[in-house]
Order: sequence, then C-alpha cells, then structure tokens
Amino acid sequence: MSGDHGPSCEPHAAANLDAAHALLLALRQLGLRRLVLCPGSRSAPLAIAAGLLEAKGEGLRLYTAIDERSAAFFALGLSRADGRPAAVITTSGTAVANLLPAAVEADHGAIPLLLLSADRPQRLKGRGANQTVNQEDFLRCSCRWAGAGADAGLAVMTPASLQALALRAWQEANGRPAGPVHLNLAFEEPLHPSAAAIAALLARTPSIRALGAQPEPSVPSEALPLLDPDQPGVIVAGPWRGAPEQWPSHLQALQRWQRRSGWPLLADGLSGLRGQPLLELVAGYDLLLEERTETLQVSQLLRLGPLPASRRLQHWIGRKSVSQLVISEGDPRDFDPLGTASHRFGHGLSAWCRALPAALWAGEPPAANLAWQRRWTALEQTVQASLSQALPASGPANEPAIARALSQLLPPQLPVMLASSSPVRDWESFAAPAGPPRALFGFRGASGIDGTLSLAAGLAESAGALVLLSGDLALLHDSNGWLWRQQLRGRLTVVLIDNGGGGIFEQLPIRSTGCLPVPPEIAAPFDFERLFAMPQRLDQGALAALHGAPVRRVARLEELEEALAWALPQPLALLELRTDRQLDAHLRRQLRASLAHGSTD
Repeated sequence: MSGDHGPSCEPHAAANLDAAHALLLALRQLGLRRLVLCPGSRSAPLAIAAGLLEAKGEGLRLYTAIDERSAAFFALGLSRADGRPAAVITTSGTAVANLLPAAVEADHGAIPLLLLSADRPQRLKGRGANQTVNQEDFLRCSCRWAGAGADAGLAVMTPASLQALALRAWQEANGRPAGPVHLNLAFEEPLHPSAAAIAALLARTPSIRALGAQPEPSVPSEALPLLDPDQPGVIVAGPWRGAPEQWPSHLQALQRWQRRSGWPLLADGLSGLRGQPLLELVAGYDLLLEERTETLQVSQLLRLGPLPASRRLQHWIGRKSVSQLVISEGDPRDFDPLGTASHRFGHGLSAWCRALPAALWAGEPPAANLAWQRRWTALEQTVQASLSQALPASGPANEPAIARALSQLLPPQLPVMLASSSPVRDWESFAAPAGPPRALFGFRGASGIDGTLSLAAGLAESAGALVLLSGDLALLHDSNGWLWRQQLRGRLTVVLIDNGGGGIFEQLPIRSTGCLPVPPEIAAPFDFERLFAMPQRLDQGALAALHGAPVRRVARLEELEEALAWALPQPLALLELRTDRQLDAHLRRQLRASLAHGSTD
C-alpha cells in the first residue's frame, strides 16, 4: 500500500494517473477494445485510468477478475475469436507469474495479447522491499516483446514516449506471427490520487481518436515453391491459425487449388473446413489410414498450417520422401516437427496462389488425379457409413457418439471449443463431416488443460455464443471460470463429459487392462487410478449451480437434442453426460480394428 497521502504528495499521485491514462488512451486509439482488470494496489493508477476510459463510453469494455490466471485465459479467448488483442492488467509480484500459462498458449497459437503489470520502481529491486520480484522476466520466454516503462516510474515519461511504448506493444502483438506482449510498468508512490484529481482528468479527457491502420506487409520476392497440379497429390489441412479476416480468401484459394488439381483434402476438425461446400473432403483419415499407409502412396503434399493431431496421419506423412510444401498464415516459424518438408511458405495460401504463374492455372485436373480423388472419396464414404451405423445418436452416452451427435445437432455457424485431450481427438476422428460448417476452436499449441472454462467464456463473449465440449478434469482445473457468469453478455453452453478422471490415459499402453498387462508382483504399487486417471469425487453440477449456472443431466443420447434446445438460449448452462472411460477406450480400439478390416462387426 502507498504511504503518505498528504497534500504534498497529491501532484505525484495525479502524475501517475495521468501517465497510466495516457498509455491506455494510446492503446485505445490503436484499437484496444477489451481490458481485463485484476485487483491490486500497485496497479491502482492503471485501474482508475481504465475505469475512466470506459466511463467515456467510447468503445472500451472493462471486465474484472480476482484470478489472474483465469483473467489471462479469458482475454486470450476474447482475442482468439476476432483476432484483436485484449489486455490484462495485474498488480506486482506472483500475480504476474499467473499470466504465464496463457502467454505460452498465445505464443504457440499466434494469438495477440497484451499483458500489463504494475511494479515497484527499480530503486527498490533487490533490497528486500515487499513484493519485489524479477517479474519483468517471468513472461519473456513466451512473448514477442517484453517492454517496460521508465525505471523511476511511469510518471516521469513524456506523452510522446508513452505513445511510442503503446505503439511498439501494439505492433509487436499484431506482428507476424501475432502473439503476447508484456509491458512491465513501474509506479512510484503515492499511488492513489484524490477524487478531485480523478474528476479533473475525466473532464479534460479528449474523445477517442482512432489511429490509421498499419499497412499490410508485402510478400518478399523470394523463390516461390511450386507443386505440380497435373500430378497426383494430397492436401493436409491442420488447425486454422490465421486471423479471422484472412479466412474468406484462404477458403477461396483452397477451393481454387482443388478445382485445378483434383487433389483430395484431408481436413483436421480444427481446420474450419469440414462442412464447407465446394470441397472434396476426407475427415476419416485417422481411421482409414490404419492399415492402408502403403497402398495410399503420393508424390506431392500440400500441408496447411500445423499438423493435425492424428498420429496415424503424422506417421503417413513422416514416411513420405516426396515434395512437401508447408504453408502457414503469416507465421514464419517452423511447423514441420517431422522434418519432412522440402519447402516452406509463411505468407498464407491465398498469397501463394496469387503469386503462382498464370499458365499453371490453365486446364482441368487430369484423369489420373480425378481417379486418385475418387479412391479417397470411396474410402471416406465407407468410413462415414460405418461410423453412422456404429455410433447412433441413441442409447447410453459414449464419447465417440457424443462428438458425432453434437456435430450434427448443433445449429449451423454456432462456434464450438474442444477441450484438449479426448474431446478434440474424438471430434477429429468421429464427428460427422456432413454437419454444418462452424468455427471450431482448440488450444493445442501447448495441449494443456489450463484455463479451459475461462477460454470458452472469452470466446463466447467475443463471438456472441459458444458451445464448450470438455472432460471433467479439464473443467475442474479451471473452476474459477464459472465466476465469469456474472459478466458474460455472450451465451455459453458447457457440455461436460464426466467419466470420472483422465479418460485420455485409458488409451495409454501402460493401462493394466490394455496391451501391456501389469505383472502381479507390481500390481499393488501400480495403482493406475491414483497415478494417472486421478478421479475427483466432486459433483460438477453442484459446483456450477453454486455459481448460478443451471444444470441438466443427460442420461441417453436421444435426450441430447432437447437438452441443447433448453441450454443454448441460456446465458450460461451446463449439460452433464456420464460415460465409462474404460468402455469408451475399448470402443475406440474396436472401431479402429473393424474399420481397418473394412467392417464394423
């Protein structure tokens, strides 16, 4: 807390507020629209300045959160949905450390994010002063830029230097690739201005003046990697990582290339391409590649974005010593963990297609390419027909059937977030590709379960509505996310698969009932439930209801459609489906084995 608050200290407290306000005003002029505030005393000038900017009623939306970790993930969801950076304000100390999980995900996922932390001035660092830590370094490894205010405090900075700091932070967050930026901002005491100083600042605050948009960076004139559309090939589309405004041109470019080449498209569930018209798409690759990796040979691969989650597809790609072009959307980083790419292009599929020679677009797909496409299409139709028969939307709930039913029951264009571990994998393998197109969000950059509910709340707030499909451990890991119910204006429906622990671990070969049985002599100390599954004896419905969220339990799949009709109009609701993770693991193995041999018996 600040010390002396006498009249002689008032000018410095007002200077802190003026500087904080100037910095946030500059960010607002650059395009900042959402800001999440966490509690603290050292951050008081930033908190008051944020409140004043919102009070002006010119487009800044302020949220508050008591948990910095949840706040950062909520802001990450806001940013991911529309591609515009949201900001988080925290006080000093361990509050800053709680921002790291979200910063890691923003880094891997190329999501713009602004993280603003208040700090003590440099003169107090390393001298045992309260709450002084090396917080300026906590997030550095995951940030596009780690900037700072003046060592002596933000109040000594000129308006021009504050505007320059804001501009650099905004440009770095929206760079190529986009990502998180950390601004560590020192404040000298006193921190808390008088009511008169606050009123004076509010009275002289100018109207928001939006700054001009930054010019779009040009594509360098480098050697353009080429593929031959007159020879057979395959397109593999991983999770979409581009900005929302890039999506229409990306989709048009993909449709154009497929029309010219006739190449089949293997589209990850998170690619956003399933259900899109005018695309010859294969969704069941994870199942049909089980025993066909040798017979489905290809000489060219066009890979879009990060790799899909399917290990079988990755194995198939990894065995190809062929021409492989990896195209990312404005992200120059290496998306080739297999080490098999022969060429890379980091400026997006649309830019690549525009730069191709005009002569390359002349003509139609040759007969060999169309025959190659028909072969994949026939395999896809067989897989999907078998899955529809094996996974009806009726009977007791199981995880593969839940993914398939939701993909068909949810209204068109309603976005979905898939939690890490089993939900995102089940959607990739078992969702119906003929379902309506929709935005699908998954946070597989670091593939953690951190912040699942807060991410979904941020996405719902930014997109207007969202359905989250989550397991019980992921939801419990972020139980503070239920607190967002009080501020949400978007609608969020949480579909919970409660299988009593970490269902993804049932698919590990070390599972005692799996393919590597545990010898009797170590069966007692090897407690799989305790060491891996970690079931938590907690009533998730009661926890949600405690936070004011209505709950409905769905016992059978034929009840799901009516339950969704009840839940979707609500501001925040929970649908709970109980499943058996061991039976579901057996069902997945059975489906893979039967489809590999061309049957579902």
